[in-house]
Amino acid sequence: MNGSKKDIDPAADIVEEDEESSLPEVEESSAIDLETPAGPLAAGRAAILRHARHAPASPGVYRMIDAAGEVLYVGKANNIKKRVVAYARPTGHDSRIERMIAATQALEFVSTRSETEALLLEANLIKRLRPRFNVLLRDDKSFPYILITGDHWAPQILKHRGARNRAGKYYGPFASVWAVNRTITALQRAFLLRSCTDAFFESRTRPCLLHQIKRCSAPCTQEITFPDYAELVREADAFLSGKSRAVKEELAAEMEQASVAMDYERAAVYRDRLAALSAVQSQQGINPRTIEEADVFALHQGGGFNCVEVFFFRTGQNWGNRAYFPKADRSLPAAEVLGAFLAQFYDDKPVPRLILVSHDIEDRDLLAEALSTKSGYKVEISLPKRGEKKELVAHASTNAREALSRKLADTSAQSKQLRALAETFGLKRLPRRIEVYDNSHIQGSNPVGAMIVAGPEGFIKGQYRKFNIRSSELAPGDDYGMMREVLRRRFKRLLTESPRVAAPAQTPLAPAEESAATGAELIPALDIPPSLTLLDADSFSSQDASPWPDLVLIDGGLGQLNAACATLAELGVTDVPLVGIAKGVDRDAGEETFFMPNRPPLKLRPRDPLLYFVQRLRDEAHRFAVGSHRQRRKRDIREAGLQEIAGIGPTRKRALLRHFGTLKAIERATVADLSQVPGINAETARKIYDFFHGTPA
Repeated sequence: MNGSKKDIDPAADIVEEDEESSLPEVEESSAIDLETPAGPLAAGRAAILRHARHAPASPGVYRMIDAAGEVLYVGKANNIKKRVVAYARPTGHDSRIERMIAATQALEFVSTRSETEALLLEANLIKRLRPRFNVLLRDDKSFPYILITGDHWAPQILKHRGARNRAGKYYGPFASVWAVNRTITALQRAFLLRSCTDAFFESRTRPCLLHQIKRCSAPCTQEITFPDYAELVREADAFLSGKSRAVKEELAAEMEQASVAMDYERAAVYRDRLAALSAVQSQQGINPRTIEEADVFALHQGGGFNCVEVFFFRTGQNWGNRAYFPKADRSLPAAEVLGAFLAQFYDDKPVPRLILVSHDIEDRDLLAEALSTKSGYKVEISLPKRGEKKELVAHASTNAREALSRKLADTSAQSKQLRALAETFGLKRLPRRIEVYDNSHIQGSNPVGAMIVAGPEGFIKGQYRKFNIRSSELAPGDDYGMMREVLRRRFKRLLTESPRVAAPAQTPLAPAEESAATGAELIPALDIPPSLTLLDADSFSSQDASPWPDLVLIDGGLGQLNAACATLAELGVTDVPLVGIAKGVDRDAGEETFFMPNRPPLKLRPRDPLLYFVQRLRDEAHRFAVGSHRQRRKRDIREAGLQEIAGIGPTRKRALLRHFGTLKAIERATVADLSQVPGINAETARKIYDFFHGTPA
């Protein structure tokens, strides 16, 4: 579970990190030659030796720390002192380990009772601290499950993610939300279980639409008896528990009996349920015959990059697969990357009893022992050589190879667009961090600002930010004032948390009034030398990673850009490139005009690939801003109640809630549905619908 330095490939723009090579452990008395020229490497070895004097000669975890207090690397060892002293050897290290040693200023140690505990602690610290010299697991989201609740007389089937606090039976994990939704839809057709909330269920006086389309048996209105519904739940539980063949045989027998009795309507119901179960199994693809529960991991390396494909098998069924692209140095062998990946993967996830891997990882027995200790039952990590298990690993390896090929193709196209973006807007290097800003409101109500982030690998959704507009001095609908507040808050915090040396000041900003009147550029055009060479992504080291944007895109025209420039100038930020994106006269895509402080406005050809790329960035910012606005608006609506709608008083409010059950159901209702409520005419129904579905700016 060791690691190494970031490398960036210009062909693919995938940032990867790797593990530390195995270092020979030496005795404390071994001769350490420090008679080398003074420099960062010698200083790093000296710092390691100073701290090694206090290192325990027992199992545990050590952290290597730089001068700024950032953790460079987290490692585990059976004997911490021997492992740490090995770093002070003057020879025997490759260049990435030497870079890590040269940056080391201090070490910290944590003793554990065994190497097994050290391995689990190491994985936990790596995920929490994310040191740049370790292999890092990215996209570490929790997995979704299917839950059949157990706290109601009519159990509900639903998607679940997070802590398992609710009573019921959980089935999973599934590889994606899409796989869960698809499976639930098919199971509803097969077993007719309800998916509505308990509040909605209790308020029903007539069956809902799901019953009409044969996806629910409508226990809410007693369309099915309690014993019959309990039988449906039992069948669903049996199917999800791996007894699919028995369930299908039961349904087939029931269909045959109904057919013999000439009850063809009942026979048709069983026929449709059997078809739905067949659809579930056909969508699952490959299903093992001899494996009840297992996770399959296959790693493929190509072009110096890594892809880990994971398949989940539970109750003898394939519940999906997912590709991961861990940050790892391209020089690391596959076995080392896969071993580090596994330790982090199961840090916060349930462990199956069998794990199949494509490479013989280091410390395989130790990792199996650690996972067994954590889970409370025996876990086996196996490298299959023949049979069905070998076929499953080979299938996963094929998927890993194909997923990596797609990733390399996507990032290569992204790199091409970033180069075109830099050349068109006169940037000095390929942008690694692009921030796009937009505002959303309805006539000034519930104003929200939004920032999305994109980089060489696409959108970085974990760094999106929304800003609830706080200023009470802004006039309703003041888009310029909202943009000023958003940028002021964003860059003030950036200056506080990550200060940097500013570039030489630009030409002073032109007055807003004059710029708006002329419609020309904000400041005099600045000629950019044609000989300027763009730096490729591989010219940046890991130290260059910065929260500062290389380009800021503003969804708006000259006025918005003017406000942004003035705000950043007040903060002393003069070296961040700004571009305003103004829609055409009819707000048609393809007619955008781009405004820049240092150059005249420009337009791109309607079918230019770069135009589509920038439109995608802007549209993502707009989507995020509108979504954030709607969330805030719905929250305010819930707090204020339906009385905020003109013409809705306590009587009509009670009628609506009695008919639909919940406010969310009222939000989803159509005008025709709302008109069915006693006391609600067509005009009032339209007002209610417009209140919930108004189009934000």
